[in-house]
Amino acid sequence: MKYVIRYFLFVFLLYSCGTGKGPSVPSTVYFGGDILTMKGDSPSYAEAVLVQGDKIRFVGKKSEALELAGEGATTVDLNGKTLLPGFIDGHAHFANFGLQAIGALLLAPPDATCKDIPTLIQLLKAWNTPENRALTGWVFGTGFDDSVLEEKRFPTRQDLDQVSTDVPIMIVHISGHFAVVNSKGLEVLGFDENTPNPEGGIIRREADGKTPNGVLEELAAIPYMLQALAPRDQASAARFFQAGQDLALSFGYTTAQEGRAMQNHELLAASAEAGALKIDVVSYIDYAFADQYMGSKWNSLAYTNHYRIGGMKLTLDGSPQGRTAWRTLPYLIPPDGQGQDYAGYPAIPSDSTVQAILAKGFENNWQTLIHANGDAAMDQLIRTLRPNVEKYGLGDRRNTLIHGQYVREDQLDALKELDVIASLFPLHTFYWGDWHKQIIGEALGNKISPVKTALNKGVKITIHTDAPVALPNLMRVVWTAVNRTSRSGAVIGESERLTPYEALQAITIWSAYQHFEENRKGSLAAGKLADLVILDGNPLKVAPDAIKDLQVLQTIKEGKIAYAKK
Repeated sequence: MKYVIRYFLFVFLLYSCGTGKGPSVPSTVYFGGDILTMKGDSPSYAEAVLVQGDKIRFVGKKSEALELAGEGATTVDLNGKTLLPGFIDGHAHFANFGLQAIGALLLAPPDATCKDIPTLIQLLKAWNTPENRALTGWVFGTGFDDSVLEEKRFPTRQDLDQVSTDVPIMIVHISGHFAVVNSKGLEVLGFDENTPNPEGGIIRREADGKTPNGVLEELAAIPYMLQALAPRDQASAARFFQAGQDLALSFGYTTAQEGRAMQNHELLAASAEAGALKIDVVSYIDYAFADQYMGSKWNSLAYTNHYRIGGMKLTLDGSPQGRTAWRTLPYLIPPDGQGQDYAGYPAIPSDSTVQAILAKGFENNWQTLIHANGDAAMDQLIRTLRPNVEKYGLGDRRNTLIHGQYVREDQLDALKELDVIASLFPLHTFYWGDWHKQIIGEALGNKISPVKTALNKGVKITIHTDAPVALPNLMRVVWTAVNRTSRSGAVIGESERLTPYEALQAITIWSAYQHFEENRKGSLAAGKLADLVILDGNPLKVAPDAIKDLQVLQTIKEGKIAYAKK
């Protein structure tokens, strides 16, 4: 009987591939390496994968795949390399990948070279060319980190004035929650001693308590970053877009997220209309722009030219490493100008306002991503989410906590009860693990991003890069989740380590679930999209510390090679 079934399947597939009257569909068979399907709770491998057109048609034995493919199929011998589903980042800011790819790269080692403020100044001077300034009108760079700079402080306008006093300069903190501008930048933004702090943000001041020192926090920075660093013309926008997409493809992305879309939704939508997207991009619209964009055609579970709106984004606090995350306990080392009782602050102080924003999501059945890092912010989330669940019911909204660095165990229990996915951020264990232990203490510092505890409690999880906070390197994300070692080599919460397979699930099938796409992405199975990645090694078989060194050799989107390492 099985041979009869196989025969009819064979005839059907041959017909659909062009041996009958139907149009020809390209077929490719992959074999000869570790083909990791990502199906099930433990690793499973297949001998071969047959891709026809944009979908996977068969996963199983090589002989059957070749038989079903028929004559004329392309065969790809992996030569011992590893094939697995394309990567899906649990949270990132795709629209800003171009800023990281093009601007002065101010990341610290090992990602780049910015170890101190003199180096930062030299990097900006080298980038300050007429061609580069023409992109936005500003000199800009991304990724500086005060916790790693040798001076252990933020650069100020005086530092940036050493680069130029005639051209506006803006540098973006690695958290994405701060910016620093020079004196000309303050002038262009209209910030002076009479400018009040906005709600949810701070303009840091000189010793006189009045004159801005150039450092802008949270909502004193984020809206202005988007304005200042927007491309000036269509050619500049195209350059940013292409550089950002190329960066994503080089790290194996087949689906990227824009995790807080504002006006940049329009640039992404225009790119989609122009047919420029090679990968899928799903945007989450900042709540302040929900009325403007959520009613558009892009708000859909289906992609149009590789783009869609997935839901709404709500931000409740700031950055833990920047010490603007809202905590119930004070930071042990307060930021400059703050007292010993400083515990960060909320982005939206009013619970009733937060509850009303969440209600809009429930009423419209929108998935909502909620950024919260400090435990006080997560208390606010739980307080305001629970009455909405009681009124509207849980449904299948897949609301998601983003980051959750300082989440407590009782809060994880509440997330489970409220059916909230936790997209946690173990990348912090390497980049800021040592710093967290200084600013919140050894015991709490070892509990950041408690991914294993969340799993053990039954909370659905993903992990993410938050790029361009760091490079969009998903193998480094997997490495941090598995090893949890800091820059100094200290282990940050050994009991919170994921297995390599769990970490891969968190950037494939679990992330597909988070985005309502588990039926078409995230694992290798017949009928799913042929979104694939080829690595030069198997993350499940190399030494745990070697995971970070694995390279993407090819990124394949819907059966077509979108990136190949040279």
